[in-house]
Amino acid sequence: MTTESHSRPDTPTLADLTLGEHLSTAGQGRVRSVADHPPTDSLLHSSDAATSTRSDARCSACSPPLPCGTERPGDEPMKSTTRFNNLADREGFIVVYPTQLISRNMIACWNSGDPRHQQRDAGEPARLAGVARQVVETYHADPDQVHVAGASSGAGTAVILAATYPDIFATATSVAGGEYGLNQVDPDDPDATPPLYTARQAWATMGDRARQVPLLVIQGERDEVVPPLVATRLVEQWTTVGDLVDDGLPNDSLDLTEETASVPAATGRHPDTHTTIKAPDGRSIVEAYRVQDMGHAWPGPDGDGWYTDQAGPDASEIVWEFAARHPMNSGS
Repeated sequence: MTTESHSRPDTPTLADLTLGEHLSTAGQGRVRSVADHPPTDSLLHSSDAATSTRSDARCSACSPPLPCGTERPGDEPMKSTTRFNNLADREGFIVVYPTQLISRNMIACWNSGDPRHQQRDAGEPARLAGVARQVVETYHADPDQVHVAGASSGAGTAVILAATYPDIFATATSVAGGEYGLNQVDPDDPDATPPLYTARQAWATMGDRARQVPLLVIQGERDEVVPPLVATRLVEQWTTVGDLVDDGLPNDSLDLTEETASVPAATGRHPDTHTTIKAPDGRSIVEAYRVQDMGHAWPGPDGDGWYTDQAGPDASEIVWEFAARHPMNSGS
């Protein structure tokens, strides 16, 4: 793998990682999870402002890959799609890019539709949580600022991590993804499995660690891989999860408010709407961007790859701003 030199020469190089080895004292920047079964190959990037010597470094950990569910899944790394490295340099946070192994999925997708990978202490959630823990421990990152974002099947995994590890991930972002337990929803008869049904499962999965994990949803209205209805269900499901966390009942006890703002079309820019569902204290439960004229893509002006849309809003900036507003200790 290619090594990037974004760190000072007197600190370990935070570059392409193969998770499973220990940090090299020679500065080779190799890290592995403490899990018995090493997780996926991964890439970690840190700006100079967030080196291993800083205890206040913010960690935006575990960004699953974009291209799952597309024609050529293995060809498009999340790094070039999102350009998160540029944000990391500017804002001073760490970003990790785990990628799926062909040996675990033939088209390199996350197995978010497999019940074996929807539970705590098992499968992909356990591996990815292990990555986040070790990054926090090794690089002295702020444990209250660990966030997960993903696209397509990676978005499904991000939502699963919010349900299985709400004690680790402060927020989750889904770009072109669906709800926890989406595999139980018949695409020909989605109403047969209401979002309340899967919301109860997500809440139960949280167990005694249950909390309202803020969720950001970004969806293209012309997505033919993950139809807009899937995002609509996700927003309803996660709002219901927050309600269940409050008192165990789907009774609208949070007294939520909903606000929607629209951005009109402009030259080279799709119109979009931004809806915020928030609690009386101002905390977001769910925020959702619906982007007109966008398909199955990560939007942003600087993204590079087949599954990006440069006419969409800057998703990476939106993800960072959302994460920065919602640390773990913000009352959720």
